[in-house]
Amino acid sequence: MATDNPKALMHSWQANAQAWTQVVREQRLASRRLVTDAALLEAIHGCSPNRVLDVGCGEGWLCRALAAEGIEVIGVDASQPLIVQARNADAYPQRYHHRGYDQLAGEGHALGQFDLLVCNFALLEEALLPSLEALKARATSTGCLMIQTLHPWQACGGQAYQDGWRVERFTDFSDEFVEPMPWYFRTLASWLALLTEAGWQLQWLREPMHPEQQQPASMLLLLRVQA
Repeated sequence: MATDNPKALMHSWQANAQAWTQVVREQRLASRRLVTDAALLEAIHGCSPNRVLDVGCGEGWLCRALAAEGIEVIGVDASQPLIVQARNADAYPQRYHHRGYDQLAGEGHALGQFDLLVCNFALLEEALLPSLEALKARATSTGCLMIQTLHPWQACGGQAYQDGWRVERFTDFSDEFVEPMPWYFRTLASWLALLTEAGWQLQWLREPMHPEQQQPASMLLLLRVQA
């Protein structure tokens, strides 16, 4: 793994864009197929949003799903190859924008504001505070932030339960993924402290359960800007 983890993380999302697109569109991840995609959509529907910003939209599956239901949605991602994949699969390619998350307060002004911001397995860096603070600029006065991420207990994987960089080598996918992906592990306490520091107030926390393993497949959080 490269010593510069943030750069290696971005390089992974660029180099593996085609492989990741195939995995998502072929529904080859059981956790997504059985649990997390449906859990996210159910939670979004519970918010009854009119305008959604998909932060870390990847190849665009969530944008396409919400647009098909008549919800106005915009997708942003820091990986240009993934944005290309998303545009090529959508009848409305203009909905996708190449943006770093920490740019959403400045360059993201043209996108307008949203009553729901969604980060679906998109917050993998260590230095997330600038991005989480920037997201507040894209929320309406009553807007919410929804985060789905790896469940800290499950993602720990038998290692020490403490913050730190880990690496995903995609061993379940043979040689389709050409670069490993470093990502930053956070405990539950660290997640909550970070979100509070960034000015977000927790509304609820859910743990979607895997029907076969009877273990949490992810962690879902809904937050509002602190008053």
